[in-house]
Amino acid sequence: MMDSTPPETGAAVVAGTRVRVFGVSAALIVAFALYGGLASVSATALFQSVQAWIVLNLGWFYVLVVAGFLVFALGLAISRYGHVRLGPDDSVPDYSYPSWFAMLFSAGMGIGLMFFGVAEPLLHFAHPPVPGTDPQSVEAAREAMRISFLHWGFHAWSIYIVIGLALAYFSFRHGLPLTIRSTLYPVLGERIHGPLGDLVDIFAVLGTVFGVATSLGFGAMQINAGLDYLFGVQMSVQVQLLLIGVITLIATGSVAAGLDAGIRRLSMFNMVLATFLLLFVLVAGPTVFLLSAFPQNTGSYLSEIFELSFRQFAYEPTAWMGNWTLFYWGWWIAWSPFVGMFIARISRGRTIREFVTGVLIVPAMFTFLWMTIFGNAAIHAVLVESATELVGAVDANLPVALFALFELLPWSSFTSLVAVILVMTFFVTSSDSGSLVTGMITSGGSADPPLWNRVFWAVTKGVVAAVLLLAGGLGALQTAAIASALPFAFVMIAMCFGLVLALRREHAEQRRLLRPALPVARAGLDWRQRLGHLVRHHDRRSAWRYIEETVAPALASVREELAGHGIEALVEQDDEGVSLQITEAGAERFAYGVRLRSYRMVTFAFVEPPAADARHRHYYAEAWCNLTGEGYDVMGLSRAQIIDDLLGHYSRWVNARTQTAATGMPP
Repeated sequence: MMDSTPPETGAAVVAGTRVRVFGVSAALIVAFALYGGLASVSATALFQSVQAWIVLNLGWFYVLVVAGFLVFALGLAISRYGHVRLGPDDSVPDYSYPSWFAMLFSAGMGIGLMFFGVAEPLLHFAHPPVPGTDPQSVEAAREAMRISFLHWGFHAWSIYIVIGLALAYFSFRHGLPLTIRSTLYPVLGERIHGPLGDLVDIFAVLGTVFGVATSLGFGAMQINAGLDYLFGVQMSVQVQLLLIGVITLIATGSVAAGLDAGIRRLSMFNMVLATFLLLFVLVAGPTVFLLSAFPQNTGSYLSEIFELSFRQFAYEPTAWMGNWTLFYWGWWIAWSPFVGMFIARISRGRTIREFVTGVLIVPAMFTFLWMTIFGNAAIHAVLVESATELVGAVDANLPVALFALFELLPWSSFTSLVAVILVMTFFVTSSDSGSLVTGMITSGGSADPPLWNRVFWAVTKGVVAAVLLLAGGLGALQTAAIASALPFAFVMIAMCFGLVLALRREHAEQRRLLRPALPVARAGLDWRQRLGHLVRHHDRRSAWRYIEETVAPALASVREELAGHGIEALVEQDDEGVSLQITEAGAERFAYGVRLRSYRMVTFAFVEPPAADARHRHYYAEAWCNLTGEGYDVMGLSRAQIIDDLLGHYSRWVNARTQTAATGMPP
């Protein structure tokens, strides 16, 4: 295995931080914050025009690329590469299945589910995007759940799989740093350590910052809605900015105090509260209806997943695509470095098939359960219990959706307070974890980036979230997610290509190592000759000279001897090697030859820069026969030994032909 990490010297790394990646990322984000804060009216207009342009001109790209990621993930799981481990071949998973599934389960939770769990299904139910569907009808309810499952289901997790799988493979199996640039080693080679690699990491930082900031913005809006419901705190941008400031200070303090134990305990606390809310709504709401709706929603989504994946409303243009589907695809892509790195870190030792299956199914199924319980509870309230005021409340103010549902259930004040606390703790964990990931990227993959680095990104995410709220609220949050994901989507496409290229090269290397060994006993080599053959490496010129000066004369000698026995044989030589062919009437053709072959002298299965490629290849002479399968290396055998090898194959061909003639049956 080769560690491609270069020595960190000079201006590239200072105080444990990559100067170019950190400096350029920070400068761009600070410039954005200044522009949005000082010219919020102009920024709002710009964000609206950017979103409109992307939706109009590049909506098809987002739809195709996200569908492609799902196909890519499933294809890898069922391919011949599914058995490859994310680590050395003898590695075992760091976590048991229950622990691993629990962490994947927690990764599927977040501010997004709290914000959209009620609001999205209810809005699609009240305002169906599909033309011809009656609002607030049974068909609208079915369509609402299918769309919600689409946005939160397998497509979202396939995006995370691309990042997580590539990071885990290149880091744990081949020893590269746990950072985004490492995933492009097969494409860029050693250039990942230069400006191109820096550019890739900058895109990842920008996407992560805007993706997490989008979630923090949603969280601030929902906390404000909860405080308004509980204590009459007015819904306003000023209150939301104050909330972002206070909670960002708490998150920054958590970063400074140490992430490991704090984040783990807070995450467990999140899970307890989230499970409580889930079970409460299931029991206090229409229990039988919710339990029946879950399998039906899932089956309906799976049966129409192909049509849903590619639907763009091309014949009925609508702003709905940009406000919902394209927003989600951009948001998930922007979040992917953050979530993908987390998933990679907990998946060392898993096979690719285990990884894809677990990451695709476990979090998605929990998300489906969450959306069913909260979304269908709201739909049931309107459809069956005629609580139409719920639709009006959500239409007027999206962040109040969860609290408006709780108002229809017992203990509404208590559950609303729990929900506010849960959103706040999700806010803190999202900010802390996002700061760790951006710190790792800007420090070249260090598992423990400098404290000042993490604190800077914790504060920065809060500032960006505040600026987005100032410059347009929900619309600005959506635009930031869609726009910041665009350049990183191209990086992810390159990741898919690089991962397949690396897996193919690794598979070819393994096949080469499993080829039949040289038939040394028949060839008459002693142990010294065999050892010399194993440790000696040849360049192209010496290997070709061996074929011309040793193999070709040996085959010519056999052809002349056969001619003396009245058997016609043909010796042919081309750019690949030399071969001898014998064809007799009524018999299958016999062919034996030796061809030039090469392989990399290192087991690291990635491409090298073109200029260095020739110096890293070993060339040899591979013998083959049309009667057998794989070839084998005969480099170093004498003319007599080559002839002996040829006659061994020829004798089997003669015996088989004799048996066929005697019995009339093939051997």
